[in-house]
Amino acid sequence: MTIGNKHWNRLGFERELWRKGLTLVAGVDEAGCGPLAGPVVAAAVLFPCSWLESGLFSKLRGLNDSKQLTEEQREKYYTIITAHTEIRHGVAIVDVEIIDRINILQAAHRAMNQALEQFQPAPQHVLVDGRPVKSLRFPHTPLVKGDCRSYSIAAASVVAKVTRDRLMLEYDKQYPGYGFADHKGYGTPQHLAAISAQGPCPIHRRSFSPFRPVAVELELFDALPMLPVSRTDGVPPG
Repeated sequence: MTIGNKHWNRLGFERELWRKGLTLVAGVDEAGCGPLAGPVVAAAVLFPCSWLESGLFSKLRGLNDSKQLTEEQREKYYTIITAHTEIRHGVAIVDVEIIDRINILQAAHRAMNQALEQFQPAPQHVLVDGRPVKSLRFPHTPLVKGDCRSYSIAAASVVAKVTRDRLMLEYDKQYPGYGFADHKGYGTPQHLAAISAQGPCPIHRRSFSPFRPVAVELELFDALPMLPVSRTDGVPPG
């Protein structure tokens, strides 16, 4: 199969590891760190090392960061990735209760570990979108904008995004009036207006603004000792 240079290059990180004898190389990414509601989802995708010689599966040409694709394109690639007999994938969902308890970053990292742990045998190396993940229990290489530079990370991005979007469509039916089907939990004007009118529902992240500030600030104020104010403009020192 003849593959254009850009297709080879976006398998470049995987190919380099495959050449070193690391045949089990996974890409991992998350979806849903920014929204005010709903879970965070991580997906891991592991391509067959035989693609070192044959190149990318032709139907995956055009695969990219999920944010750069239309909903129709994401659904198409999701079906290809999950149906391909030689592509392995894992998905993990961390719900809002855990997000509020341990914070969104730790929740996303937990989901990444859980998605990768579904592979048996385990990945020998992982390509991660973004910065290093200290808690990741696998050897890994962080790639800034990795979902645009690595096909396996892009595939994980698509699987995570489609999985989470489908969950938010179900939540839209369960908690009508918030518009979850439209904004998927992000803080759009429509969503903020619905929160103002209806208050939060069970899948809203209480540790996120606009829910967090008042309660947290009151708790912090109660915990602080009374300090003298040395300024005359009413602003506390520091």
